[in-house]
Amino acid sequence: MPNKHINPQLLSQKVAIIGAGPGGLAAAIALANLGLDVQVYEKAQDLRPAGTGLGLSPNGLNCLEAISPGIINALTSCGCLVRRAVVKSMTGETIKINPTTFSEKYGQPLLTVWWWRLQQTLASRLPSATIHLNHRCIGFQQDEDGVEIYFEHGKTEYADLLIGADGLHSAVRETLFSEGKPNYLSSMCWRAVVEYHHELFDSYDLVFVKGNQQFMFLLNVGGGYTSWISRKFIPNYTLSQNAEQVKARILDELTGWDESFRAVVEATPAGQIWEGPICDRPPLTHWSKNRVTLLGDAAHPMAPAMAQGANSTFEDVCELQACLSQAASLTEALTTYEQRRIQRTSLIQARSAVGEMRYYDIDAVKQTQEQAAPSHDSFPDWLYSYKPPAVL
Repeated sequence: MPNKHINPQLLSQKVAIIGAGPGGLAAAIALANLGLDVQVYEKAQDLRPAGTGLGLSPNGLNCLEAISPGIINALTSCGCLVRRAVVKSMTGETIKINPTTFSEKYGQPLLTVWWWRLQQTLASRLPSATIHLNHRCIGFQQDEDGVEIYFEHGKTEYADLLIGADGLHSAVRETLFSEGKPNYLSSMCWRAVVEYHHELFDSYDLVFVKGNQQFMFLLNVGGGYTSWISRKFIPNYTLSQNAEQVKARILDELTGWDESFRAVVEATPAGQIWEGPICDRPPLTHWSKNRVTLLGDAAHPMAPAMAQGANSTFEDVCELQACLSQAASLTEALTTYEQRRIQRTSLIQARSAVGEMRYYDIDAVKQTQEQAAPSHDSFPDWLYSYKPPAVL
């Protein structure tokens, strides 16, 4: 039902969202709830199984539930509530066992879920005609009347508001700011999701394995699937030539590791293993120009060390929804949106970059990154206690 309080001039506007990842789909649900005409454009030809395992923390879950009530129950049914985590050495010895206390402290659990299951769940809450596949955005032009969006193969669409939710290599961000390549964080990654039940999942839901400037996560993401993620400190990265080389390379990197950790990689088809660098971009001073704005990884790409990429994206969505519901004009809404978000996401970006190096026992803390940030002890409370704003 259309929001009765939204400015009628905003209510009549068409919104185009670039990217049908979880951020773009969540934004589509949230803005459709205001009564806006929302269309999502995705470069992929289909929404096939893809992506890694995600940790949805209380701040992200609070936002998802505000965007689409009941979604936590749906995600719980296809994911895994993390109750106990364990830290292991690369040779299999137990270093530490951590019962999770998220629910007790923050009112929501830590939930691990496959990225694709999250995408499926969000997509199921939109009319299928809202999502337009095989639309790779290559740029746009805007004037005071609207935005003309350009796609490959000569396709063109028009909108009153354009939202770039198209990730680290955002075409929308590049058209706005012409930044070029992202910043490599000296962290190389291999990952996959595979139908596999690791023996440790009988006692734990999340396993962290510490090696020599290298580590591995094993996540139970529900439904009998394991997400494994391995990262290594490599100052100058190179990519393998083909899928078989990717698999051979990660197995070589895991030489000397306990066989149970290598076994999940060995059980993964080579073509399903993703290899790539961990990157971020410097924080922006503003995300919007006229009728165009950004959210999620397009606005604030960050290292995955704190598992806040998706969670902070859902915060963006709730803030953008609230700003559009309350503002007298589109300009006011987008200005307020970025003012509410940029400081918080910049701090999370900085902490995430530092956290990535701490995985490798490299002290990358800089005084400038620590200034104005919550103390180390209070940071989790500041992060996880976030509550979405009210929508009028």
